[in-house]
Amino acid sequence: MTTSFPMNAGDDPYSYSKNSHLQREVLDGAKEMMKEVIIEHLDIKNMLSSSNKFCIIDLGCSIGPNTFNSMQHVVQVVKDKYHDNILEFQVFFNDHVNNDFNTLFRSLPIDRSYYPFGVPGSFHGRLLPSQSIHVAHCSSAIHWLSKTPKELLDEKSPSWNKGLIHYIGASNIEVMNAYVAQFEKDMEMFFNARAEEIVPGGMMVLISPQLSEHLLKFFGSSLMDLVNEGKLDEFLVNSFNVPVYFPSIEDMTKVVEKNDCFSIERIELTHPKSKLVDEADAKTLMINLRAVLEGLFINHFGSKIAKEAFTRTILKSDEISAWMKINYKKACQLFIALKRK
Repeated sequence: MTTSFPMNAGDDPYSYSKNSHLQREVLDGAKEMMKEVIIEHLDIKNMLSSSNKFCIIDLGCSIGPNTFNSMQHVVQVVKDKYHDNILEFQVFFNDHVNNDFNTLFRSLPIDRSYYPFGVPGSFHGRLLPSQSIHVAHCSSAIHWLSKTPKELLDEKSPSWNKGLIHYIGASNIEVMNAYVAQFEKDMEMFFNARAEEIVPGGMMVLISPQLSEHLLKFFGSSLMDLVNEGKLDEFLVNSFNVPVYFPSIEDMTKVVEKNDCFSIERIELTHPKSKLVDEADAKTLMINLRAVLEGLFINHFGSKIAKEAFTRTILKSDEISAWMKINYKKACQLFIALKRK
């Protein structure tokens, strides 16, 4: 069964809508590449020979405002390419069923040039009818696993991840293997579903930041501080693993080629400008990650411990900034453009 812990809802100070600066930078850093692949590889005239309806889906949209910016960008690029005022655009906003769709739709731009629809459900399975989508988009979401690998939940397993909450920093190769295996299973479901939904000649763009994975260790260290102070049972830390896997070019190439329904038009690691990384703004990044991860932490540790762990981590901002200045010379993200065969 797919597990779901969506971004912080609403619009309070720790909500995702107020704290998604990193994700906005990821989108801004990919806009020009998105424009290039649509102009070079999308042939709308062949896809829409008997229709003027153009359908786009944002997979893992969360609650905005980033999803609105990215969808309007796709719409505008298509309009600029074809100079076709007859086209009507439908945009499907997808996320888990317990995503805050109320906040999403309350904040829809008034001047949008598309018809919006909500599509609740996991993108690891089918969401829409066959051959109904022309462009699929997924930014800062493809790294989320459908669930924590089961091997990591068994204290007797060689994959037991003692003292850590992620594969980063784990000396035990079995931990990494468990994450990779789960990622490959999830991507098999993901690509099988998209192969059904995307029309022949349609495109899918996936964007994955390669920054957050290393910052997770600081949340883990705050949890272990609580263990060492006798405020938290160590078993709770050992049995907790953040279900995200940040794929490499090789990982993505492997799953795409195994599916064999998409051609890779472009795949590369890029280094877009990032104010947060350039200025080593650890405090903003940590608050950003709190908006992403807090629901997951509360579910496992309870509200009191989760909030204490996030507060302590944010207080380590100077230490984290110093670490970033040494280890992060540039922002890095993976950009993949695929075309349905």
